[in-house]
Amino acid sequence: FYQKTLSAVKSWFTLFGWSKGQNPISIPHSLRCDVCIVQLTVAQEKSFKRKVDKDKRFYEMLLHLNGQPVPGIAVNQSLPPDPVERMFQLHWQHSELLVFLKNQGACLSHVMPEFLLAPEDYVIWTEVNTGLRRRSMRSSGRLSGGRIFILESKTFELISKRAWTDVLLQIYKVFVLPRVSSRVVSDPSSLESLQNMPKIKSDPLCSNIYSQYERAVLIWLNKNYEKNRKIVWKDSQRGGIPPMRWIVNFDRDLLDGLVLAAQIATYCPYLIPTHFIKMYTHPRKYEQFLHNSLIIVKALHTISLDIDIKV
Repeated sequence: FYQKTLSAVKSWFTLFGWSKGQNPISIPHSLRCDVCIVQLTVAQEKSFKRKVDKDKRFYEMLLHLNGQPVPGIAVNQSLPPDPVERMFQLHWQHSELLVFLKNQGACLSHVMPEFLLAPEDYVIWTEVNTGLRRRSMRSSGRLSGGRIFILESKTFELISKRAWTDVLLQIYKVFVLPRVSSRVVSDPSSLESLQNMPKIKSDPLCSNIYSQYERAVLIWLNKNYEKNRKIVWKDSQRGGIPPMRWIVNFDRDLLDGLVLAAQIATYCPYLIPTHFIKMYTHPRKYEQFLHNSLIIVKALHTISLDIDIKV
């Protein structure tokens, strides 16, 4: 489940996270400050130059999605050459990032700033906080005031990957989902056929699972499915018109592809005779679910919406 979530998050941010087109990312490697990658500059003497481009791109992505920078953090902020000072600055930046996201409504209380560090900087952080490494006077007084987690390298990599995945998911939640406006989603009761269907409330406190924006999307799914199921599959030779359904989640209720097909048909009705009419409207077998999923993916490719969704 986590691997599928990771793949979906990586695909979305690769395609839509940046203002200047696609930017392939890997989680957590390309998101962590790239200070652990050292670029050797060949000159009269050997010198090392730390690269910060990837960290810069991350904050550019945040600026693109949010419209405003993280307070106190410049997009092109430089890092000090001293490894301890650099670690403290990165730890501070991650702390400010988490505070900023939490203030926007993100649920990230389980993510510690040190989990977002690169492995080499995390080692320095643990050494400084346990007294194994001396710190400069400038960095004194900036030690962790809470519990210190000393993790092995393999465990740290797993937790860091999970932490960055959760950060991206919460960024999507607080900056992208709120773009869904309830004004453009008409009341499902406006359709006579939905009069007897239980309503999905958009009140912020009526669900501890989905936000009001996610419930607005569920209302949209219900409306378009009920509006189109008798249109898309009126001439179906593989099961007839599918039954009415109440769409209340984003996993089980979308498994057979029919709800997604109804949404696409709302905006691309020309795909009905070429694609959606061939779908099984009462799928029971694995092969029938696979068949419907193939049609959905082919329809997305037909309209050039190649968002790398696997069948």
